[in-house]
Amino acid sequence: MMDTLFPLEPVGPPGFSYYQDFITAEEEAWLITQVDQMELHPMQFQGYEAKRLVASFGYDWSFDKRVLTKGKDIPGAFKGMLEKVGAFLSVSPSDFGELLLTRYPAGAVINWHRDAPPFDIIAGISLKAGCPFKFRPHEKAKQGRGTVITLPVSRRSLYVMSGASRTEWQHSIPALKEERISITLRTLRPTT
Repeated sequence: MMDTLFPLEPVGPPGFSYYQDFITAEEEAWLITQVDQMELHPMQFQGYEAKRLVASFGYDWSFDKRVLTKGKDIPGAFKGMLEKVGAFLSVSPSDFGELLLTRYPAGAVINWHRDAPPFDIIAGISLKAGCPFKFRPHEKAKQGRGTVITLPVSRRSLYVMSGASRTEWQHSIPALKEERISITLRTLRPTT
């Protein structure tokens, strides 16, 4: 299976990797059906309702309270996907602390951000549409400067952020012309 995956070069910030055609068209159709059966709700961020629908399973980060809490169990329907991504990344499926399902309607954006501090490895799969994935250095962004790296993320691909791409860089996605669904898996940062 791994011989059919081709990481793009350059892959962007250190710790970012990308694998085109990670899932098949049949797997994508099945996953879309599973997401369609889930109850999604508008994402709330610091009192603001974002233009996207989400459902979070496993651990969930509260942006308002800045705490991590245990939520609903990850649905069994996604077990095969956790196993596939985990095997590819050499991570136990049980290490994925969160499964986040997101439906982005046409015109929705993701503003510049870094994922919540308790999460370590972030793995995402795009369904229905791809998107431009943008990165900029976090510290330089705070100073109003810094290079922006834009990478294409195709539908059915897998992207992975860890290390510096997670902690030292921000990422964003501009408004798209068509609906996109994202399945995001996050491992928890090891506690000491």
